[in-house]
Amino acid sequence: MAAATTWVTRRPPVFRDGPFDAEAGRAAVARVDERVRAGLPPQSVVGATGLALTPAVRAAQEAGVLDRRPMFDRIEPDRVVWADGTSEPADVILWATGWRAALGHLAPLGLRGPGGGIAMDGTRVPADPRIHLVGYGPSASTIGADRAGRAAAHEVAALLAAPAA
Repeated sequence: MAAATTWVTRRPPVFRDGPFDAEAGRAAVARVDERVRAGLPPQSVVGATGLALTPAVRAAQEAGVLDRRPMFDRIEPDRVVWADGTSEPADVILWATGWRAALGHLAPLGLRGPGGGIAMDGTRVPADPRIHLVGYGPSASTIGADRAGRAAAHEVAALLAAPAA
């Protein structure tokens, strides 16, 4: 059992009050889709949906358990240290990275636009229609990736069946 915990995030969390129903899910996917169509990097899933403000989360906030701190500056053998010199002892660091797109291997294709992201239409990259990114942008969820994978497979099959230009 932990004697104490410290919650650290890169940016302040955004909580969402109310249920995450089908309409909220569609709105989150639409926001991410709009970003990637514009060639901007997709938001994280939590960035698009917000964190659910459940009764348990609200109680943890009120008890001071979810007292978020900004990212620390460095890690020392027995503690983490912030830029202002404050520190907290740390014997365990749970580093949850989230869903980060690892697309460095595609860099030679020059797909990233001036906004830093890869413009997409569905899963297809208009700059190179041979490229489909399933699990990037609006398909970065279990349900979204399943549907997007099916759609990408159909598009790729059609591309391969088309006569060579």
